[in-house]
Amino acid sequence: MSQDLSHQVLRTDAGGMPLEWVDYREAVRLYHLGQVAYACGSVIFRIRGGINARTRRQSLVEVNSIIATHGNHTALQKNRDSYTPPLNNRTLFKRDAQLCLYCGEQFPTRELSRDHVTPISQGGADTWNNVVTACKRCNNHKAGRRPEEANMELLAVPFIPTHAEYIYLQGKRVMADQMEFLRAHFPRHSPLHQRLAAAMAG
Repeated sequence: MSQDLSHQVLRTDAGGMPLEWVDYREAVRLYHLGQVAYACGSVIFRIRGGINARTRRQSLVEVNSIIATHGNHTALQKNRDSYTPPLNNRTLFKRDAQLCLYCGEQFPTRELSRDHVTPISQGGADTWNNVVTACKRCNNHKAGRRPEEANMELLAVPFIPTHAEYIYLQGKRVMADQMEFLRAHFPRHSPLHQRLAAAMAG
């Protein structure tokens, strides 16, 4: 079986709460230690190991795209309403679907920048709910002004991703079954629903 070892496995707790992405090595280790409570999604890796001296059979671990591990992360569940993920450009640009939220055009990462809706020079903060993706041209035009001062319209309101949304944003190449699983954990009114639907339609 030809397999792409760069695919990531979505790890959840036993209650199905998304926790993190792991590579195939960490997934195999979790299977080996008996930490996997159950698996869902498709089998994406078949990893062969050593040969058993007694049975002469080679060990085989099949790794699914989503694995649930034993234990519930009650602290995470308790704090998820107040959870604020770390902010970085890669996840910000993915939150905004690589769109400039001023001109509405989609751009490659190298042509995008982080814009502070209320500029830092005017007391704005470097936080999820005050930053949007902007193309460099729009960002330069806006400069140190608020959108209304620059006669520019903000096309969407910035928002703080939930834990499940942030897990999605961190994913490098999210597979269809992983995407479906994560979307079920997004808030009903998450802007990501619409952005993902638009991206899939395009």
